[in-house]
Amino acid sequence: MRKLLCVLALSVLPFVGWAQGDHNLQVAKNLEIFNSIYKNLDLMYVDTLNANEVVGNGIRAMLGSLDPYTEYYDEADVKKLRTMLTGTYTGIGALIRYNFALQRVVIDEPYANTPAAEAGLKKGDIILSIDDSTMTDKNNDYVSSHLRGEAGTTFLLKIKRPSTGKILKMKITRRAIQMPAVPYYGMRPGKIGYINLSKFTEGCAKQVRRALVELKKDGAKGLVLDLRNNGGGSLDEAISIVNMFVPKGITLVEQKGKLKRANNTYKSTVEPVDSVLPLVVLVNGNTASASEITGGCMQDLDRGVVLGTRTYGKGLVQTTMELPYNTQMKLTTSYYYIPSGRCIQAIKYRHSNGGSSEQVADSLKRLYHTVGGREVRGGGGIKPDVEVAPDSLPNIAFYMFGGMPDSSEVALNYEVNYIAKHPTIAPADEFELTDNDYADFKAQVLGSKFKYDRMSDKYLDDIEKVAKFEGYYNDAKPEFEALKKKLRHNTAKDLDYNKDLIKHMLEADIVANYYYEGGAIANKLRYDKQMKRAVEILSSPEEYNRILHPKKK
Repeated sequence: MRKLLCVLALSVLPFVGWAQGDHNLQVAKNLEIFNSIYKNLDLMYVDTLNANEVVGNGIRAMLGSLDPYTEYYDEADVKKLRTMLTGTYTGIGALIRYNFALQRVVIDEPYANTPAAEAGLKKGDIILSIDDSTMTDKNNDYVSSHLRGEAGTTFLLKIKRPSTGKILKMKITRRAIQMPAVPYYGMRPGKIGYINLSKFTEGCAKQVRRALVELKKDGAKGLVLDLRNNGGGSLDEAISIVNMFVPKGITLVEQKGKLKRANNTYKSTVEPVDSVLPLVVLVNGNTASASEITGGCMQDLDRGVVLGTRTYGKGLVQTTMELPYNTQMKLTTSYYYIPSGRCIQAIKYRHSNGGSSEQVADSLKRLYHTVGGREVRGGGGIKPDVEVAPDSLPNIAFYMFGGMPDSSEVALNYEVNYIAKHPTIAPADEFELTDNDYADFKAQVLGSKFKYDRMSDKYLDDIEKVAKFEGYYNDAKPEFEALKKKLRHNTAKDLDYNKDLIKHMLEADIVANYYYEGGAIANKLRYDKQMKRAVEILSSPEEYNRILHPKKK
C-alpha cells in the first residue's frame, strides 16, 4: 500500500506543477490588465482621478470578495487598526453620539479618569466648537476626528449645557486613553465573583488575572466570566486567560492554514491561578473569535459551564501585515481548532463571482466530545451547556434608546434633566428610580412628539397586503377593521406594560454619568436573567457537577 501511494503521488506531480504554473499565469495576466486599465483611466478619463480613492476602492472590492475580516487600511486608517488591537487612542476619553432632535453631536458618556471626566463634561452636553472650528453642522466622525490628536496638545472646547442653557468654554489637554478591557469586576451576593471582559486587547490577561486574584482573596466561592458582546481580539491573550483556569501542558488551540508558517499549536505553559474554582462563562450571539476560543476551551475541557445563547461562530484567524507607504492589511490566514478538535466557523465564504457566503447546515455539523465525553458540535458557534435567553427589547424601547431619527430623544432629555437635579445618587448597584420618577418620565414622553413603529401594526399591514393580493380582503374586511381598533397605537399602555425594562435602562444610563461604565454594568446585574441563573448554578454544587459530568446512559 505504501508503494502504491508513492507511485500515485509521483504520477500527479506534473499535473500539480502545471496547475501551479497556470495559476501564476492567471495572476500575472490579471495584474497586467488591472495596471493597464488604471493607466488608461488616468490618461484619458474626463476628470482627474484621485489615485488613493480609485485604487483603494479597487483593493477593497477585491478583499470584499473574500471574507469580512480581510481588510485594507490606508495610511489614514492605520490608527484605527492600532486602536482596535491595543484598545488605546489619543483624545479626551468620552463617548459621543448624534442627537437627532437637536441635529447636533453631544457627549453621551465620559470615561473614568480621563480628560473628559476631569473637565466636568456631562451627558447631553452639546459640542459647539473645537478651537476655531464650528461643530454644529458636523457628524460624529468629523467631531471625533477633531477631539482626537497628539498627546499633550491642548484645545478649547465650547459646549452648551442643555439643563442650564449656559455656554461653557474649557481647555482640555489630550492624552493617551486606555480603554479598560475589564470595565467592572466585583463580588456578588453569595460570595460569587464576577468579571466582565469586554475585549481581547493587548494586556487584557493581566487585568483578568488581577481581578481573579483579588476576588479569590475576598473569598469567592465561584466565578462568572462575562464574555457577552465581546467580539474578540488577540489569540495570545485568550490563551493566557484560559491558562489561568487549566493545568500546564494542555493543548488549547491548533491553528491551520495554507502555509506551514501559519500553522501553530498553543498550549497552557504555566501553572494556573485556580483550576478548581467553579466557573460559569456567559455568552451570546455577539460573543466571537477570541471570546469563543475562551468559552469553547472551558467547555471542551469540562472546566466551566457555558451559559447564555449560541455564539457568533468565527473560527478564522487574522494576521496583520505591513504594506508599502505606511499602509497595512489584516489578512485571514488560518482556521483554529479548540481542544475537542472542532472548528466553530459558522459561515462558509465562497470566492467566485464576487464572493458569497452560506451558513453551515445543521446536517454538516460534525459531532465531537469534551474530555469527559459530553457531546459538542463543530460549525455554528458554541452552543451553551445551559441556554438562557435574555429579555427581548420591545420596539418602544428600541426607538426610545436607540437614537432613532424620529424618537425626539425623550430618554436622553429625561436623563439629562435628572442628572442636573441630582448632584449625587445611591451607590451604583443600589440606585433605582422611584415610581414617581417613572411617572414623571411617562408624562414627559406623552407630552413630547415621540413616535415609534409598533411591530403588530407592521405585521398587520403585511397580512392586509397579502389578503388584497390574493383576493381575500373584502370578505375579511370587518375582521381587519376590528383588529386595527384593538391594536391602535397606545403609548401610555406600552409605557406601563414595559415599565420595568424601560426603568432599568434609564437607571443604567443615569448611573453611568456618576459611576461610569463599571457602575452601569453593576447596576444592570441586579435584574440580569442570565446572571441570576449563573449564580443559581454556582450556588448548587450538585447542579454544577450534573451539568459538567452527566451520568452516562
